Amino acid sequence: MKVGLLTGGGDCPGLNAVIRAVSKALILQHGAEVIGFKDGFQGLIERRYSKLDYRDVSGILTQGGTILGTHNRANPFDYYKRDGADVSDEVMEFYRDLELDAIVAIGGDGTMSICHEMTQKGMNVVGVPKTIDNDVVCTDRTFGFDTAVSIATEAIDRLHTTGESHDRVMILETMGRYSGWIALHAGVASGSDVILLPEIPYDIEEIARVCREREDRQEFTIIAVAEGARPKGGDLTVRERVDDPDDAVRLGGVGNAVREALKPRLDSEIRTTVLGHIQRGGTPTAFDRLLATNFGAYAAALVAQGEFDRMVALQDNSITSVSLEDVANTHRQVPLDSMHIASALAVGTSFGNPDVHMDVEHLGGSVELG
Repeated sequence: MKVGLLTGGGDCPGLNAVIRAVSKALILQHGAEVIGFKDGFQGLIERRYSKLDYRDVSGILTQGGTILGTHNRANPFDYYKRDGADVSDEVMEFYRDLELDAIVAIGGDGTMSICHEMTQKGMNVVGVPKTIDNDVVCTDRTFGFDTAVSIATEAIDRLHTTGESHDRVMILETMGRYSGWIALHAGVASGSDVILLPEIPYDIEEIARVCREREDRQEFTIIAVAEGARPKGGDLTVRERVDDPDDAVRLGGVGNAVREALKPRLDSEIRTTVLGHIQRGGTPTAFDRLLATNFGAYAAALVAQGEFDRMVALQDNSITSVSLEDVANTHRQVPLDSMHIASALAVGTSFGNPDVHMDVEHLGGSVELG
C-alpha cells in the first residue's frame, strides 16, 4: 500500500500530531509506504514530495506548524490555470504516476471541498478536519481549536488585570472568519462582559449601555469580538481584498471599529488588542494532541479498509466518519441555541444586541434573536 499525505489551508496547532499518527499507523499496522507532499495541493501540482519514514515523523507530536508545509491558495480547480484550464487533470495524472492507493488530506472546509472534487475524478481521499476556527460541518470539534481558545483566554485574562488597573474598556479581537466559536468559548471562559459574534449582529448603543453601567459599578469592561462580527444593518470589517477565488477578503479591524464607535459614547479610555496569528502558533494543548492522534489513527484505518470520499469526525464524543459531499462548500456557525450562549446570558454577559433573549428555566435550549 502506498499513501500520500498533505496539509492544506492555514496552519494550526496539531498538524504534526496528525502527520505522525497517520504515518505511524500506516507503517506499523499495514506496512504501507507513506509520502508527504510539500505545501499542500501545491506539492501535487508542482510534483514536490518526499518519502516519510518512521523516524521522519518521530518527535513531532508537540511541534506547532507542519513539517510538510502548507498553502491556502493552491486550489487545482481555481487558483492555478494553464491556457485557461484548471490543472486538476494534471494532478490526477501525477497521482496515477505515483501509483498511490489513497491520499490523506488534512485541512479545513476549503481543503475538504477540493478533496471531494478530486474524488469525482477518481482520487481516493480521506479527509481530516483541522482549523482553529472550528467551522467545519459534521464534526463537533476540529483540532487546533482548543489551543486557539486557550491562547485567546489567557490573553483576555491578561487584559482583565490591566483594564481593571486603569478603569478601561479592553477589547480583544479574535480570529474565526465567519463563525464566532473562538470568541464565544474564550469570552465565556475568561468572563468577558461583552461577546460579539458574527451570528448575532451587534448594536453599538447596547454595548455602550453595558459599558456605562460598568463605569458606575466595576469601572472597567472586557469585550471579546470575533473578526467576523458586524453591526446591525452593517457590513463586515474587511482588512484587505485579495485575488483568491476561494477567499477574496481578509477580515480584520472590527475591534478598532468598535473602539472608534464607542469613543464618543463613553468617558472611559478604550484599548483594542488584535491577537492575530498568535492563535495559530506554538505547542498544541493536550486535548488537541489527543484529538489529532485519534483522528490520524482513524484516518489510517479508513484507508486500510478502502473507505474513501470520507472525512474523520468527532460526534457525541466518538470518532466516526462522514461523507465529504456533506462537508464540501459549507461552514458551521454557532447555533443560537448553544449552551454556551445560554450560560453566558444567565450570568449577565451581553452579546451586544438587546433582542437576544432566553428562558432561564430551559438553559441551553431557548435563546432567541428578535
